[in-house]
Amino acid sequence: LTADGWYHTSDAGFLDAHGHLKIIDRVKDVGRIKGGAFDGAMFAPKYVENKLKFFPHIKEVVAYGDGREKVCVMINIDFSAVGNWAERRNLPYAGYTDLAQKPEVYQLIKACVEQVNADLSADTLLAGSQVSRFLVLHKELDADDGELTRTNKVRRGFIADKYDVLIDALYGGKTEQYVETQVKFEDGRTGKVSATLRIDDAKTFAPVKAAA
Repeated sequence: LTADGWYHTSDAGFLDAHGHLKIIDRVKDVGRIKGGAFDGAMFAPKYVENKLKFFPHIKEVVAYGDGREKVCVMINIDFSAVGNWAERRNLPYAGYTDLAQKPEVYQLIKACVEQVNADLSADTLLAGSQVSRFLVLHKELDADDGELTRTNKVRRGFIADKYDVLIDALYGGKTEQYVETQVKFEDGRTGKVSATLRIDDAKTFAPVKAAA
């Protein structure tokens, strides 16, 4: 507590147009876009990740953009939800990796990303956090592989180092990238999962000007 009775939570937020306090991220994680159309705009990775995870077909998201000219994300589909979605459409698949790379699944996820972008465009302070490019990961992020904490929070820095080839591909304009990843199974054995991942662009929207 401060001398005058305030408690510092280390959360970042702002008062919206209605005077409501909107918490967007931890202070230490909030960054800025550098260059491009949204140069200098605030970037709140957790806020973007949580908005995408609101969709039932998306289980996990890792967003990057601090110090870069655009926001890119890596996404885990919810295997159960997307599997049920695929089965209702008679879309065959052989496991998570195969399902995650289906063109139909990419269109499903792209619609979610673009809906979030449309929502963000209406927020003056966060319009620069719109997602420009995305990919769907070939495996589920896992605490046993060091990608999540034991409380299932993404380890953004660790993931950036582990999947640096994917980060480079997202920001390098590639449309696909091969990746091979070592995984640890529940019985202690290790193996590898590999795939050529598709990388898609997402539509972004001009910021909506607030009514006078």
